[in-house]
Amino acid sequence: MTTYAIGDIQGCYSALQYLLEKIQFEPEQDTLWFTGDLINRGPESLQTLRFVKSLGDKHCSVLGNHDLHTLAVGYGLRKKAKGDTLDAILQAPDREELMNWLRHRPLLHHDAKLGYTIVHAGIAPNWSLTKALGLAKEVETVLRGDGMQDFLNQMYGNQPDRWQDNLTGWDRLRCITNHFTRMRFCYPDGRIELSYKGTLESPPNGLKAWFQMPHRANQELKIIFGHWAALAGATHTPRVYALDTGCVWGYALTAMRLEDEKRVSISCHSF
Repeated sequence: MTTYAIGDIQGCYSALQYLLEKIQFEPEQDTLWFTGDLINRGPESLQTLRFVKSLGDKHCSVLGNHDLHTLAVGYGLRKKAKGDTLDAILQAPDREELMNWLRHRPLLHHDAKLGYTIVHAGIAPNWSLTKALGLAKEVETVLRGDGMQDFLNQMYGNQPDRWQDNLTGWDRLRCITNHFTRMRFCYPDGRIELSYKGTLESPPNGLKAWFQMPHRANQELKIIFGHWAALAGATHTPRVYALDTGCVWGYALTAMRLEDEKRVSISCHSF
């Protein structure tokens, strides 16, 4: 049995199938992990969503910001944004089934046996694994329950931009969600900067990538994440694995075999 982690697909179903052929994926014995952002921006969001759902317990996919946005649009709480490619999902006969499945995905998955943790954007530098699991559960519980629509209506916004244990209500849930699904850079005081999406070279205002922050409380974890295509898959940081290599922008889709950290990428220029 082999486990492969795959970066952001964003509706590029044809590219995903080509990558699975290249790694010789066998659904009867292999397992796939996805870094989130399964859908949106690419041309085949509906096919992608249906395929990943069909994998059942042979996969794990964490929620990304585009997945959450799809839920907000799907439940009528947000208008489509420019560049969204969600019409096929919104008009599908199995739309409600797909939406319900999507809202039950986790924000974080940890496998103690394999020794890896997967999230979409990252884990706050001052969160231990135990802390992160507990905070993820807070959002997951609301998203899967009767408060789902209220949460989706309140999750948009950049504030509060720094985690504090005494946060409550929607501020607390929004801050947790932003760290797991939108974070890239942090200020020295721990605030997250959500507008700059560039590379690690010479970021403005003394910003550091979340995984470069000193005294990070989760340094012992092997953390897999997506979200940050500008990294081109490189973090230059031990035990931190970036897998979003810009498939939807015509660059590459990448899989990493967890057993030996071997990466396989395919060019997405022709998809």
